[in-house]
Amino acid sequence: MTDTIRRATIDDADTVSSLGARTFTETFAHLYPPEDLETFLAYAYGLERTRNDLAHPDKATWLLEDEDGEAIGYALAGPCDLPHDAVAPTDGELKRIYVLKNHQGGGRGSRLLNTALDWLGPRRIWIGVWSENFGAQKLYGRLGFEKVGEYHFPVGKTRDLEFILRRG
Repeated sequence: MTDTIRRATIDDADTVSSLGARTFTETFAHLYPPEDLETFLAYAYGLERTRNDLAHPDKATWLLEDEDGEAIGYALAGPCDLPHDAVAPTDGELKRIYVLKNHQGGGRGSRLLNTALDWLGPRRIWIGVWSENFGAQKLYGRLGFEKVGEYHFPVGKTRDLEFILRRG
């Protein structure tokens, strides 16, 4: 496999923003009314928010690129901001990890995940995962994450039940 993973910079903001919106849409668009999806994408994957994430000294984003240098996946990690009473200021969170559907398989997602987890280090780590994403829950369980809570994640006016997972 000649895919590479590299840390994204502020110069990658357009790429990360569009890849984020594309991967979220591929994965979840069927769940939402178009207006909810549009509202969420503009908020969550807008260029300004992406630039802020890339410039934030306590956050890191990685791009997974194919042999032609095309971005096909990414991960974002940083301080935990999940709504749980036990979150401490030093805790980390895997905030996003996505690979385009036609590039999934072959360990690409695991490589991105391990890159983010290595960067987060030995501290307590949190992950929010959709309650019906059983594959991700199983993977995180194998990595030592346990469900410790739930919350409702807003996508426009839609509220998804999310599980809060923690390791450490």
